[in-house]
Amino acid sequence: MENKTNTTRKPWINWLLFTGTAIVVFLLGLLASSVIERRSEAKLYFQTVREIPDWEPRNEVWGQNFPREYETYQSTLDTSFSSVHGGSAKHDQLELYPELVVMWAGYAFSRDYSQGRGHYYAIQDIRETLRTDIPQPATCWTCKSPDVPRLMEEMGVAEFYKGQWVDLGSEVVNNIGCQDCHDPKTMNLRITRPALKEAFERRGKDITQATHQEMRSLVCAQCHVEYYFKGEGKYLTFPWDKGFSADDMEAYYDEVQHVDWVHKLSRAPMLKTQHPDYEIYMTGVHADRGVSCADCHMPYKRDGGMKFTDHKIQSPLANVSGSCQVCHRESEAKLIANVVERQDKVVELRRIAEKNLARVHVEAKVAWDNGATEQEMAPVLQLIRHAQWRWDWVAAANGFGFHSPVEALRVMGTSIQKSNEARILL
Repeated sequence: MENKTNTTRKPWINWLLFTGTAIVVFLLGLLASSVIERRSEAKLYFQTVREIPDWEPRNEVWGQNFPREYETYQSTLDTSFSSVHGGSAKHDQLELYPELVVMWAGYAFSRDYSQGRGHYYAIQDIRETLRTDIPQPATCWTCKSPDVPRLMEEMGVAEFYKGQWVDLGSEVVNNIGCQDCHDPKTMNLRITRPALKEAFERRGKDITQATHQEMRSLVCAQCHVEYYFKGEGKYLTFPWDKGFSADDMEAYYDEVQHVDWVHKLSRAPMLKTQHPDYEIYMTGVHADRGVSCADCHMPYKRDGGMKFTDHKIQSPLANVSGSCQVCHRESEAKLIANVVERQDKVVELRRIAEKNLARVHVEAKVAWDNGATEQEMAPVLQLIRHAQWRWDWVAAANGFGFHSPVEALRVMGTSIQKSNEARILL
């Protein structure tokens, strides 16, 4: 009897294979459609809605071509974020730290000094501060608006600086934005403030050869730096000829004998630090590892198939997942705690330095009132000048020392040392 093998499949197996194949084909179709859609988005992303002329200062015009970037830039209107040692809201620093009124006696900062808000408020805040109630040079507008490069182009850089702040008020109306950092033709990052180029030229470096990653910090360094107004022409100058450190810039100022004001109580020839964020950052571990300012303060984000830079310029602590956790694998709570721990230590020394400096200014006045001579007071006044400069080099910068905690603590420590030496001499 012949044995026959039954090779006939059961019907449900055929249906199962058919259904499985259909599902796989469907999913592959979805994947292909998604890829095509994302590629189409990428092509549309670079389509120009309107041509942007050179020196176009209006951010809303740029926003027509780059709506994602403009939308995130508009988010800087929000000032609700707050952290242990900072945030985006406006705070009266003179109320929080009354020693500052004594430390800046005779200078405009003793009238008004608040923690800055976002770039969107740059013009409003400078118009409202009591510091501009007294005559100021047009140089004060330099970092406040994309109208400034246009005015420099029309007037000439030196002539712009020579003007009066009040005279250019009607011309400076657009808040810090696109044209400050981007070339309207190529969208490449570019330098629009000449002081940065000039400072590097004096150091023998051509920043037109900088890499794209370097430019992601250099565009910030146009403004987030220490500077002074040189000579009668109030020419904006970065004191980097000897280096970027507090010690280097202190030596530069002593050599050129620059004085911002003579203190009303101690009569010390004082220096007022601005906001040396770039210089402090350059001494820190992030700069050493090649991390740029934008990597943390303007991280990349995605919208569909688009990867673009988030233009809500803000503290990384407001967006830990998009900034810190791109590199660091710890939890958000742990990373924030690490930042605050370092800031706490800097603030602890800062408060000691402020109390010391307020006392030494008053004690110097007492010495003058009791007949001290200029020869006797000269070394004391030099120590006061250096002590307050070093305190301010850390205190005036954003980040409460986090950009370089070791250097911030070192500099603040030398401030305390020098103010103590001055008090001993008195």
